[in-house]
Amino acid sequence: MAKEWELTTGVTDQQVDFYQQNGYLIFGRIFTKAELDRLYAYVDQMIVDLPENKRPEQMDTPHFQHPFLFNYLAHPRVLDVIERFIGPDIVLWSSHFISKRCNDGLVVPWHQDGVYWGNRLEPMDVITMWLAVDASKVENGCMRVIAGSHKDQDLRYQTVANRSENLFGSELVTEDRDPSKAVDLELAVGECHFHEAFTVHGSNANTSQQRRCGYTMRYMPASVRCNDAKANLSHQIYLLRGQDRTSGYNRYSSVPSFPS
Repeated sequence: MAKEWELTTGVTDQQVDFYQQNGYLIFGRIFTKAELDRLYAYVDQMIVDLPENKRPEQMDTPHFQHPFLFNYLAHPRVLDVIERFIGPDIVLWSSHFISKRCNDGLVVPWHQDGVYWGNRLEPMDVITMWLAVDASKVENGCMRVIAGSHKDQDLRYQTVANRSENLFGSELVTEDRDPSKAVDLELAVGECHFHEAFTVHGSNANTSQQRRCGYTMRYMPASVRCNDAKANLSHQIYLLRGQDRTSGYNRYSSVPSFPS
């Protein structure tokens, strides 16, 4: 962890350009230490309360059952940063805790989020903020990206060789990724990075003695049409800032009351 806990809330034009060109961006801390400590304690209890058959990498859409998380998902400092990338009309698409236990944390195979989400969103325009609840290092399986890969949306997939060791069941074929462009996105506690919906990314297993927990917070401009209601899916989206730009196509859930 860095010696001083300084907040980074401003986004420069150079950072926006880097994100657009490379499909990712390493950023600083948006939350105070007190705010992050509260999230750490909350997530710890969520993990304790998991059913025996559910791994801590599988904590998808936890905000549906835990309104407390909107303290972070809808925080004005977060939305101010996100606005610099996608504009003033901001929708919460999803969130996911991926907590890799020490010694046996799962592999996250190389993939693109936009491929897994398929035609649920039109266009596929999502930015993911990855918040380091724990320090995220090479040793405990930090996220890795292939720089510039978001520009290629026609990559091929195959079934993973060992499903029990992987979080997902499919991955990019070896020939469709360039390991020479892989970047390890190491973070201190409380720092974050961003990636685009088609940026190729993954992470190695955690065989270290240190847990690696990250919170993915996913946002899209309010011009993106969500087809879940049309497909009779129950996924909820939330208009957090600005106004709807789909002429009423999207169905937004009310942002719940959440304890501060």
